[in-house]
Amino acid sequence: MQPNNFLNYYKANILSFFSAIIILGFSIIIGKNNFFLILNIDLGKIGDLIFEFFTYLGDGVLWGIFVILMFFINRKKLPLILLSILLSTIIIHFVKGNVFVSQPRPLEAMPNLLNFIHTIPNIEVHRVGSFPSGHTTQAFAMYLLCCLLFNKKWIVWVGIFIALLLGYSRIYQAQHFTIDITGGIIVAMFTVWVSFKFQTL
Repeated sequence: MQPNNFLNYYKANILSFFSAIIILGFSIIIGKNNFFLILNIDLGKIGDLIFEFFTYLGDGVLWGIFVILMFFINRKKLPLILLSILLSTIIIHFVKGNVFVSQPRPLEAMPNLLNFIHTIPNIEVHRVGSFPSGHTTQAFAMYLLCCLLFNKKWIVWVGIFIALLLGYSRIYQAQHFTIDITGGIIVAMFTVWVSFKFQTL
């Protein structure tokens, strides 16, 4: 199975990789907690609405819509998409359940700083299962798949912007640390690459 535009996919991987490296670098240099606190700022009601919307894009509903659309556009691409979904889901649950078990999220990890952490009202903030970010994995996996399957140059730049905003929404809501976003990006890159290689066998 050959992609419509491998160059788009190549560029998207480079952007994703460097995004992950930059986020990881700042997390190490500044410190995971400090970098989180810098980014977890209150942008008011408008900010809350914007980032609540972006985080919903990673809830899995968008995957369903994507699969349905591809069923009508080009169902030959469905195995690649479904395999990416399956692999990313397995890896995320395995890592959270067996490697980084009960990894504390910001509210659990920084109980003395609760007054300085911004959360969105009426949204449940989880306490454990921090690394990696599943929402970020879904966002970047879909981004990479779109770049792989569609011959549109604008997808590379618009897609990375949307994927990063979704990743940031998890920090804005105090659901994840910055390093969790890095983990989500890496998992997405790996699963899409493995899925693509499997399809080209």
